Amino acid sequence: MQVSIETTSGLERRLTVGVPADTVEGEIEKRLKDAAKNIRLNGFRKGKVPMKVVKQRYGAGVRQEVIGEVISRSFYEAAQQQDLKPAGQPSIEPKQMSEGKDLEFVATFEVYPEVSLGDVSGFKVTRESVEISDEDIDKMIETLRKHQATFEVVERASADGDQVNIDFTGTKDGEEFDGGKAEGHNLVLGSNAMIPGFEDGIVGMKAGEEKTIKVTFPDDYQAEELKGAEVEFAIKVNSVSEQVLPELKKPFFQTFGLEKGGIKAFQKEVKSNMERELKNTLKSKVKAQVMDQLFESHEVELPKALISNEIDVLRNQMMQRFGQQPKGFDAKSMLPDNMFEEEAKRRVALGLIVGEVVKSANIKPEAKAVRSMIEEIAGTYEEPQEVIDYYYSQRQMLAGVESAVLEDQVVEYILDQAEVTETTASYDEIMQPKAES
Repeated sequence: MQVSIETTSGLERRLTVGVPADTVEGEIEKRLKDAAKNIRLNGFRKGKVPMKVVKQRYGAGVRQEVIGEVISRSFYEAAQQQDLKPAGQPSIEPKQMSEGKDLEFVATFEVYPEVSLGDVSGFKVTRESVEISDEDIDKMIETLRKHQATFEVVERASADGDQVNIDFTGTKDGEEFDGGKAEGHNLVLGSNAMIPGFEDGIVGMKAGEEKTIKVTFPDDYQAEELKGAEVEFAIKVNSVSEQVLPELKKPFFQTFGLEKGGIKAFQKEVKSNMERELKNTLKSKVKAQVMDQLFESHEVELPKALISNEIDVLRNQMMQRFGQQPKGFDAKSMLPDNMFEEEAKRRVALGLIVGEVVKSANIKPEAKAVRSMIEEIAGTYEEPQEVIDYYYSQRQMLAGVESAVLEDQVVEYILDQAEVTETTASYDEIMQPKAES
């Protein structure tokens, strides 16, 4: 096999590969002979069809199949021979495929960049520790009760937390606007489900009362014609219902899969779930700080093929979150590449940087850490052992966990060298951080 290499630009390479005719023709001949043993044609017994007839009938198809396989195999052999790591699939341009002549093709592709790791000892990371208090547990239980709450009609003025059933019509400069009208709409006051000022204007109204309120749409509202617009809403309250929380008794506990133990067992279960979520959140906050600084402190030339692949991954993830798409939905036009490009570049860059850390520090996924992560995942299912067995029986699933463990080990490796500040925080500060102004 003859190979020549050319650097066309940046990460792009062009390989010209020549494969001896004997290699191609020998494989075609072998495959035709194997096929002849099982071919049935009228006038011939099975396996007795003359090779000339077999070639006439099947030669072109077999040749095309063999050439495709030879090109694929010889490309990767040539890349390995030249010590190249292709990033993505090559673009293949056949140059010579005539029978009896050496096969020649040109493969154009990108290679993985070389990543030069910088000094991470200057990284600054804040690591928080949190103690879950009895008050935190009580607040969480109250939140869970509110999620299971019902509403009962009352004969009084509405208050914050009540559910009102309303009819409303919105007008701008005296004209109704799209999406500004509804009948029999249920709204929980204080939920901030409507634009600022709308819910406040209903507080204090009774069933049967009508009122017109003036409000202003936010400047960042999604409808262009309503951004920052001053409008009026004519509102009629049909009914007022107050929130009724479920009692802390067996029927409520059963909705969370707890059959025995009463309030003490429920508190213990709630605390366990809070601890698990808190642990993951704290770990994510530290990891985000490390990854941000890794990304910001390294410049990496990115293969276009990897960016394109990552864009497709991000687009598919968004489509899965949307659920079933309507007929004729064109993901490429509705969710164009530029929506995902920056995030894709970041993910590709971090993947390359983290990969280089793993390689240079010779980090391998620790079996105990892999087992622990799988057990943690399995702990959320009814039959944990079945889930554990499934992960260990599926190589792809296990590889996903090993990859996550490797990332965690990279974070710990960097933390060992970075400047880490330990602080304390409350549960709410970590789990319900205030939005930055």
